[in-house]
Amino acid sequence: MSRDDAGASRRYTSLFWRVFATNAVILSLAAAVTVVVLSPGTISRPVAVKELAILVVALAMMVVVNLLLIRRMVAPLGELMALMRRADPVRPGARVTVSGPPSEATELAETFNEMLERLEAEREQSTRRALAAQESERLRVAQELHDEVGQNLTAALLQLGQVKRRAPAELEDDLNAAQETVRTNLDELRRIAQGLRPEALDELGLVSALAGFSERLGEQAGLRVTRRLARDLAPLDYERELVIYRIAQEALTNVVRHAGASEVELSLAGTPDGLTLRVLDDGRGLAGAAGPASGIRGMYERALLIDADLHVSERSRGGTEVRLEVPLGWAPA
Repeated sequence: MSRDDAGASRRYTSLFWRVFATNAVILSLAAAVTVVVLSPGTISRPVAVKELAILVVALAMMVVVNLLLIRRMVAPLGELMALMRRADPVRPGARVTVSGPPSEATELAETFNEMLERLEAEREQSTRRALAAQESERLRVAQELHDEVGQNLTAALLQLGQVKRRAPAELEDDLNAAQETVRTNLDELRRIAQGLRPEALDELGLVSALAGFSERLGEQAGLRVTRRLARDLAPLDYERELVIYRIAQEALTNVVRHAGASEVELSLAGTPDGLTLRVLDDGRGLAGAAGPASGIRGMYERALLIDADLHVSERSRGGTEVRLEVPLGWAPA
């Protein structure tokens, strides 16, 4: 059952109204007893309209004061429930505003805030460990593909060349086709290895790596890619460069897989406080993405590791915009 369904099916009266109703009844009975029993001589017979009006106004004032005091006392509980319904692990930082005098309600709100801080810190560390292990495994697989499979394919290509020189002329076309097949597989293997571990990022830097990846992807997918990559960016540590590259890689791959776009724009520009990465396409928008299955959640998790802000939204004229704002003042944990 969803949260909305659970709220819609709730059939009880809230704590606030139960306490208020109880206090209101008690105040009304106490006022009646005080007037009728303890001060019987103060009421004229029959009861004057003026005296009845004064009694009603006084009772109403007590009920209103009681209402305000109880509302202030239980307000943190309402904020706590609202926060628990909208809390999202990939958008941390939301907290309950604790106000009012110390009470069980304010203590519960403070305890919940402390629990959120612990959970967010643990989630960040576990995500960091998981992604570090993922990158390590990517590196291992890429090296094995390059060192083992790649070398074997290269050796096979050389052997075919030697066989071709000694083979009769009628086998030349078949050997040429075999060489082309091996060469195609070797190129595909190199492409996969580059996707697993971008050598250009290690050797040439972020801008060259983004340019190379977007160019290859555009050629393979028949997608027109416009690049606006600033060269005069502030120095970045490797972890931030890797996060930016992976998010751009995922965003561009999503465009090819899900958006049905014909054109995409990739930009990387410096800002006074950091830098901004943007990926814009002219495709179907978020309706063409499959939610978390399209890698959007993974991009949010990576952005959290460097305290960056990631925004994924639909463009007014169609398509999707992915914007990553990276601060310069961040330091690895």
